[in-house]
Amino acid sequence: MEYFDNHCHYDDEKFDGDREQLIEDVFNSGVTRMISAGYSLQGSKNSIALARKYPYIYSTVGISPNDINENYKNELIEIEELLKNRTQEDKIVAIGEIGLDYHYDTPIEIQKEVFIKQIEYANKYDFPIVIHTRDAVMDTLSILKEHSVNKKGIFHCCPLNRELVKEGLKLGFYISFSGIVTFKNSHGEEIAKQVPDDRFLIETDAPYLSPEPVRGTRNDSRNLKYIVKKIAEFKEISEEKVAKMSYENANKIYNIK
Repeated sequence: MEYFDNHCHYDDEKFDGDREQLIEDVFNSGVTRMISAGYSLQGSKNSIALARKYPYIYSTVGISPNDINENYKNELIEIEELLKNRTQEDKIVAIGEIGLDYHYDTPIEIQKEVFIKQIEYANKYDFPIVIHTRDAVMDTLSILKEHSVNKKGIFHCCPLNRELVKEGLKLGFYISFSGIVTFKNSHGEEIAKQVPDDRFLIETDAPYLSPEPVRGTRNDSRNLKYIVKKIAEFKEISEEKVAKMSYENANKIYNIK
């Protein structure tokens, strides 16, 4: 089986001791495509650097709601510069991760401003978006309804919330399952069955959110197999089919040939 990890963070400091060897081991394990997801200005630059170095890694650029600082207006300008000046080697495939997170104390109006501005970038430069949402379901959906995204996008590490998934699917978005789908009491089975076979993706969000049975350890893309196994169980189809469909769906939404 081949796997596509559509959201990971191999620029994270948790990988500083063994990054190159680990990325090689991940690829050799069958994870033959990965998206290095940007989350800040520096994180976006790091993701581009990884995409330039590895032929099987692609990048996204954006500022997440958890990485908005007092210099955010200038950083948004710099994010647009990355888009304006992108080359084929940068392999930028989406704007993200962007969105809303009310778990922390970043002012809500600033979060909304940064989210909407980056949706504008997505439409201007013809990219899908990668959405981070936490404790902000209704406002996230409201913004997406008011500010249509031409190329749609992905609910990354999608909260297993039936209303979010139902409305997200109606809007044309894809649902990305992380290790959360393997947790007890996560409503994973209900949501997995709710999402059509042509609209789901898989991700690790490495180094975070390790799935069962390795929960609590540093996550990496080799753990996709546990997510695939659980989705296959819920959908009552083979693991091979889950891996293949999620691979094809990721290629489609990110426009990777």
